Amino acid sequence: MIETTDFNKSEQYTLSIRLSTDGFSFSVFNPLAEGELSFYDCEVDETLSLTANLKRTFRELEWLSHPYRRVNVLMADKRFTFIPLEFFEDEQAETVFYHNHVKRENEQIQYNILHKNNIVILFGMDKSACTFLCEQLPNVKFYSQSSPLIEFFAAKSRLGNSRKMYVHLRKDAVDIYCFERGHLLLANSFGCTTTADRIYYLLYIWKKIGFKQDRDELHLTGALSNKEQLLSELRKFIRQVFVMNPAANLDLQAINACE
Repeated sequence: MIETTDFNKSEQYTLSIRLSTDGFSFSVFNPLAEGELSFYDCEVDETLSLTANLKRTFRELEWLSHPYRRVNVLMADKRFTFIPLEFFEDEQAETVFYHNHVKRENEQIQYNILHKNNIVILFGMDKSACTFLCEQLPNVKFYSQSSPLIEFFAAKSRLGNSRKMYVHLRKDAVDIYCFERGHLLLANSFGCTTTADRIYYLLYIWKKIGFKQDRDELHLTGALSNKEQLLSELRKFIRQVFVMNPAANLDLQAINACE
């Protein structure tokens, strides 16, 4: 629990913040206390802008003003795209990003280089929110939520000989990552809110990639509020279906391994 964290030692900790339309989530990681990790969630006011919600949150949560060894901000939405590392040029980041997404005003294009996977993730963030966070947290680093998930899933996918689909469920979307022994085959995000839609997208991608129903694996994580129904329906078509442990806040845990 975040309430029991000793913030007098915050200079040793890593603060990670996930920004999404579902709300803001926080983790505080203490690497010196056997990897102690505390979480905190707060709702957002949908009538306010992202920056206004951030300002309100920083006013209300006093412990956000403490100094931290490292600060990560994860952007959780569908506005990300990929490019192979060998084709990436810094000055072309915005051009490549807007080739795949509709341009927005007041948007800043960020990127994460995943050397282990030989890809670059481009993602958009609200420019005003970036400015505010940089003012409040001088050592902040920005990440797409996909970055720590891909690095974590890539390592997991090297175990065994089967191909693997990892599915990160959110309140209004499903993020799908497919791997073959550490090699990323596909990454995409689909907006959906119902169990039926989630099953449709998962099975569509499963078939499109050519995964085997009796041999390859499907792993679920994220918001599993309808877990039993989802598992029951998926197991009618796919034999190897698993729920990852931990199912919640996997991104906020995995980001601590990213440098």
